[in-house]
Amino acid sequence: MEPYDLCVIGSGPAGQKAAIQAAKLGKRVCIVERREVVGGVAINTGTIPSKALREAIIHLTGFEHRAFTGDRPASNAKVTIEDLTFWCQQVIKGEIDVVKSALMRNGVDLYTGTGSFVDEKTVEYTHGKVSGRISSEYFLICTGTSPARPDGIEFDNQRVVDADGILKLNHLPKTLLVVGGGVIGTEYASMMQALGVKTTLIEGRHRLLDFVDQEIGEALQYHLRQSGMTLRMGEKVVKVEVVEAPQHSQARENKLVEATMESGKVLRAETLLYAVGRQGCTGSLALENVGLDADKRGRITVNEKYQTEQPHIYAAGDVIGFPALASTSMEQGRISACHMFNLPTNSTPELFPFGIYAIPEISMVGWTEEKLTQEDIPFESGIANYREIARGQLLGDYIGMLKLLIHQETRQVLGVHVSGTGATELIHIGQAVMALRGTVDYFVDTVFNYPTLAECYKVAALNCVNKLQHV
Repeated sequence: MEPYDLCVIGSGPAGQKAAIQAAKLGKRVCIVERREVVGGVAINTGTIPSKALREAIIHLTGFEHRAFTGDRPASNAKVTIEDLTFWCQQVIKGEIDVVKSALMRNGVDLYTGTGSFVDEKTVEYTHGKVSGRISSEYFLICTGTSPARPDGIEFDNQRVVDADGILKLNHLPKTLLVVGGGVIGTEYASMMQALGVKTTLIEGRHRLLDFVDQEIGEALQYHLRQSGMTLRMGEKVVKVEVVEAPQHSQARENKLVEATMESGKVLRAETLLYAVGRQGCTGSLALENVGLDADKRGRITVNEKYQTEQPHIYAAGDVIGFPALASTSMEQGRISACHMFNLPTNSTPELFPFGIYAIPEISMVGWTEEKLTQEDIPFESGIANYREIARGQLLGDYIGMLKLLIHQETRQVLGVHVSGTGATELIHIGQAVMALRGTVDYFVDTVFNYPTLAECYKVAALNCVNKLQHV
């Protein structure tokens, strides 16, 4: 068989974009995917299903209209797991079709099977009794991650679940324990609380999402508590087991999940979601055959061009670690393909945006206040609260906010942080201005459509300038 120019292992966001980019350059490209369908974790169990679930919850519960109706979010008795599953499956199927069509349209060959290296130029794929070998000039590893499952915790996909298992629940629990206050844990905890599930979020650190600007993070914690969620911060779970429910309990099948804290505290609920860490899917790659290895969490080390220690083997996406977002994975895959085939790129990782699809959603780009202070960079901040913006009033979102960080001397925009409706869309205005090294004066002098949430930029900018002028 004629060798390929690029063989991609994994069809998630990084693999898709790398394959299509290389194909656009006239290269012969193939993808080896272990699943029967394309899309990887992002489409099948991660990004798309969880975001589809979020949209379904907001729509079906009427959550977005709560400020006008005065109603609390619907109880889980009004929204069934069948309603949510149907909504999610329609979105997942649509995305799979889109990705498969794009790959086929660009002439990318697909092989179904688990890929492993035979030698530095050959990958073997195995699917049941079917196997084959592929030779290629370049390889890209983008096999993604799976939820970490520590020893001593028995997962059953109903009472004790991970981030994949929560999508397979056959009922909505009345009570839920979420262990882990990272992105995944926070997103699912806020969704379940919005459904009326009595949720407790347990986090070993003293704040959620410690990479987020502290003011935004603290606001999120406040709003989660206001929604009825219990936060157990600075607590670590040391034991999880299914126990008999107390007498007269209405727990399903008279069973509860019991989580014991390091402090000795004991918490119980119908279901427990364990969302602490993820493990790189590298165990089946036979990396030793090409002189590579992965760390204890299954992650592969790469340089700024996403090359491994073997220059013709690249890695991108979640399998290389933080930030492990679908958006950043796509760009990493594209850059990898461009570097392989000598197409110049101008990537700015420091301006990659972050999106956290909790309720409320959060997005950020650039510096945080904490980082600016640590680096002794003189800055000023400006705030626009949604409740002061006409569009915020129209949407009924009174808790949203946009925060602008600027350099005190150059007035250059250094960071933007948003919490509330449309945060992950709104962030891109700030991202564009920062990429062009714009100053706060751009926002002061620009006219924004009225009423829009984009007006927050002008209000926050004026707030910054007023502070600089000591007004």
